[in-house]
Amino acid sequence: MVRVRFAPSPTGSMHVGGVRTALFNWLFAKKNNGKFILRIEDTDIERSSIESENEIINSLKWCNLDWDEGPDIGGDFGPYRQSERLEIYLKYINYLIENNMAYYAVYDNENNEIYKSNKFPKNAQGSIVVKFKVNKEGVTSFKDLIKGEISFRNDLLDDFIILRSNGIPVYNFTVVIDDYLMNITHVIRGEDHISNTQKQIMLYNAFGWKTPEFMHIPLILGSDRKPLSKRHGGTSVDYFKNEGFFSYALMNYLALLGWTIEDEIFNFKDKIKDFDPNKLSKKAVIFDYEKLEWICGKHMRNIDINDLYVEFKNWINDNKLKNILESNEQYSLDVLSICREKINTLKQLKDFSYNFFIEDYDYEEIFIEKYLKKDWAKDLLSIAVKKFEELEIYNIDNVEKTLREISELKITSKKNTFQAIRGAVLGKLVTPGLFESIVVLGKERVVSRLKKTEVFINEIKR
Repeated sequence: MVRVRFAPSPTGSMHVGGVRTALFNWLFAKKNNGKFILRIEDTDIERSSIESENEIINSLKWCNLDWDEGPDIGGDFGPYRQSERLEIYLKYINYLIENNMAYYAVYDNENNEIYKSNKFPKNAQGSIVVKFKVNKEGVTSFKDLIKGEISFRNDLLDDFIILRSNGIPVYNFTVVIDDYLMNITHVIRGEDHISNTQKQIMLYNAFGWKTPEFMHIPLILGSDRKPLSKRHGGTSVDYFKNEGFFSYALMNYLALLGWTIEDEIFNFKDKIKDFDPNKLSKKAVIFDYEKLEWICGKHMRNIDINDLYVEFKNWINDNKLKNILESNEQYSLDVLSICREKINTLKQLKDFSYNFFIEDYDYEEIFIEKYLKKDWAKDLLSIAVKKFEELEIYNIDNVEKTLREISELKITSKKNTFQAIRGAVLGKLVTPGLFESIVVLGKERVVSRLKKTEVFINEIKR
């Protein structure tokens, strides 16, 4: 059975590069009816934190990447944690020492090696570590499922530490023990781990174990072709979540980063059968924030409006923002329906729809200067109030007809007429379609807002 793992270190935020690695592992497991395992590699005790671990777990859940096994925590699977497996590692450390494949080394305060033996130095003056003996002959080779044959000269590698002086094993040791004991068949990870593979294969060979298949994914780069980092913009899952991106839009985009697939807009769970490691790129990929936003916009306009309402409401609650949605759910649905046509994220949706939900909105300065301060503004709005008050059948056809009748009175140009009324009822000049906006707002709101703007004109002309 195919068994893969995602094994992040809880030393910071959940990077989108890590999520993409988790995604490709998840897709590979599901494609082959296998298992996807989550393992927290927290042996760096100084940098690891429970806060970071929680962020990793919450990020994976938000991204809908569920894992298939782990310690039972009340009917749910928790992750494996290396910090809870130290006794297991020490057993295998001792095996290597006893079989003359590793030894104790003592370093003085100036980091000079002053002692090495397979006998524990009882009265050592210095830090004690355990090092693995490297066979300097020949090469260490493996066939990478993406990059092909990769070889390392053994004579270029020194004996390396497998147990630190604090009694905690190092990454390259623990990962081998865990992958073997967890029956991992395929190791799918970033190409920055290629240099670790030589040491890991040596350890597999020392124990007489079969190595898993290795697949090293090209890195995600920023626009300057350097590894994606904060200098390029937000890189964590939390950042994109807080900015109002849909989880499935982010996963859609990450799937496209390095995977050749015909479709461009999709739910990744619908593409399990199509996942093929042979279609993964051998080259690094550039993270394009604009492309991600475009993809999110496509999902924004494709999903059912009721689902969008739920997503929007949850996002507002998660970010502890003021709930602008009205108790009249149909009105909220109508507002979101016309607003989503021009924006791409939930954060943009909030900003774009905000004035539909509040009455004490401010007028944009550019609207005031270009329209409300004109001599014709008050007469125009006065006539608009009268026309809309007289409108009996309030639908989009009659709203459009009324607006065109007002413009034909030649109080000002047609553009000025439409923009002045747009700004009067919504406070700004960039809105959803004017006719649709006025219909959704409803006759009572529109008339009230037009009158409010009349009052405002009187105040600025005093």
